[in-house]
Amino acid sequence: MASIEAYSTKAGKRYRVRYRKPDHSAGAKRGFRTKREAELYLASIEVSKARGEFVEVSASRATIAELGAAWLATQTHLKPSTHRVVADAWRLRVEPRWGRYPVSAIQHSEVQGWVAELSGARSPTVVIRTFGVLAAILDVAVRDRRILSNPARGVTLPRKQRKRHVYLSHAQVHRLASEAGPRRALVLALSYTGLRWGEIAALRIRSVDFERRRIDVSENAVEVDGVIHLGTPKTHKSRSVPLPRFLHPHLLDQAGGRPPEDLLFPGPNGEHMRRTRTSTGSKSWFKTALRNAELEPMTIHDLRHTAASLAVSAGANVKAVQRMLGHASAAMTLDVYSDLFDDDLDAVSDRLDQAVAAADVSNLCP
Repeated sequence: MASIEAYSTKAGKRYRVRYRKPDHSAGAKRGFRTKREAELYLASIEVSKARGEFVEVSASRATIAELGAAWLATQTHLKPSTHRVVADAWRLRVEPRWGRYPVSAIQHSEVQGWVAELSGARSPTVVIRTFGVLAAILDVAVRDRRILSNPARGVTLPRKQRKRHVYLSHAQVHRLASEAGPRRALVLALSYTGLRWGEIAALRIRSVDFERRRIDVSENAVEVDGVIHLGTPKTHKSRSVPLPRFLHPHLLDQAGGRPPEDLLFPGPNGEHMRRTRTSTGSKSWFKTALRNAELEPMTIHDLRHTAASLAVSAGANVKAVQRMLGHASAAMTLDVYSDLFDDDLDAVSDRLDQAVAAADVSNLCP
């Protein structure tokens, strides 16, 4: 039962409020100068309990530094590369700004101002990612009943600008492959299968099925802080990727009769490849090949975009491209490569014209 009791201090009479929390544990607050103050406080406690809005005062004093460190420690489900990005956002931008704040002291307007400040110096991607870390920490605080609502929710974020994709033609791909020297097969495989770098770095010879003309993608190798981490592909799902016949001799030569468990594209000492480094540790081989092939600057990931473009030009529909690239949904594929499917609208119009002409309905609708 809740109660109010008086007690004596050197400064005079004071009142203590005792009550039950929603979990039935005991709560108390002392120091009220008048019984009326104590009664009002007790009434507010009972109302907040009835509305499901009770927040423990001591819990709301926890700082973002404390809560953020605890939250980051729970993010073990993230892939190593993603965890590194999230940890950097916390360490470099969230904790320095908000770490000393009690969770209950953060205001919506302050978060909006912080986002605006970040937007003046950082890209939309970095701003959104950084904001997401703070918002996630505050979400946990809401669930733990430290605060009633998340002050980060409803904040206006900068819009991401769609990056211009670089699409190579068949001739450009083969010219680039020719300039890649011993990495010719690697360039061709990336350009015609759409594998991510981590997926092709983890690809083993046994995963290439020449009879079925499929590449089974089930592993991913990502370098974080100089260490290779093995795991599943980005969407955590394995997939089967079509293998064009013209790639067979290139991949057979690359396999070179080695055991099935060997990596198809190993590094200098048989280990996993590390991005676009040469055998001497330089990162220049891809840029050198681009320059020698007289192609515009691009990243190795742009070969994945090229694979999507070449597949669409060959007649692949959005669902086939989604399965090939391992996107979580066809909607994502359309969002990323909407420009590749613009011509489909013209094709629909042409086919409707042909269908109407074949039906000979002109006399029905003069």
